[in-house]
Amino acid sequence: MRTTALSELHADEPMLCAGHAACPGCIDALSVRHVLAGIGPDAVAVIPPSCMAIIAGPQPYSSLKIPVYQPTLESSAAAASGLRRALDAQGKRDTLVVVFAGDGGTYDIGFQCLSSAAERNEDFLYVCLDNEGYMNTGAQKSSSTPHYAKTGSTPAGKLTRKKNLTEIMAAHGVPYVATASAGHLADLTRKVAKAKAMRGTRLLTLLIPCLDGWGVDDDKGLLAARLAVETGAFPLLEVEDGERYTVNAAKTRPIGEYLAVQRRYRHLGSDQVAALQAEIDEGWARLQQRAAATTPP
Repeated sequence: MRTTALSELHADEPMLCAGHAACPGCIDALSVRHVLAGIGPDAVAVIPPSCMAIIAGPQPYSSLKIPVYQPTLESSAAAASGLRRALDAQGKRDTLVVVFAGDGGTYDIGFQCLSSAAERNEDFLYVCLDNEGYMNTGAQKSSSTPHYAKTGSTPAGKLTRKKNLTEIMAAHGVPYVATASAGHLADLTRKVAKAKAMRGTRLLTLLIPCLDGWGVDDDKGLLAARLAVETGAFPLLEVEDGERYTVNAAKTRPIGEYLAVQRRYRHLGSDQVAALQAEIDEGWARLQQRAAATTPP
């Protein structure tokens, strides 16, 4: 594929080329395709080592039709901050800087850099493609891996809970923090448009069921994404200015339905399933309380 000048692009053209290196049925590629469609061509992407870096491919033969800068794993937010300043110096204040990073480069290795950028309220959109592990290096656990999930480095199941990145980032008081999923596409596209229209640090965390790492059938990725939301394992929410919480979807199903479509939970007994259900119910109740407390009368 050839590289494309920004001036050649039109807003209605696909921004992610065919022929990329994603696995069949990959929700990572599907999610990024819709995010890019909402962003449009006037943007620059920062993509650290991750599944998305493999999908995007090497420069200048990237599968994205916007410029891509590939930094080190820990420095995405710093790279985005520098690109923002360079574009501003050139008078290109409307060109969006967007980061596409995995959970390893966000929750873990890149968190210090991201937290520092949020403290400064740097002007970029950070999209965390959260597949809940280090998937392209053998499916090892990250701090985003959920409780009891089996990974390459937790063969008997992870013994600790998933880090609550959304509320940690919301505590920085940045303009916008939200979760989204390709399984709820209208909600995802609305949040991309909302984040694009803002200034300052914005974080979107997208749940990305990893077919191989989670043990999901090739045609069941979107089903897993929908069940994650409907069981409350991955609540859809927005937090504006660190204060106003909005929950965007209801919890309507038991967690067992979500666990059943993934091989990474097949080792669980009924007691562990019940413990997970109690953990999710507790988190859901706390989230509802926060949303109720910050909703205008």
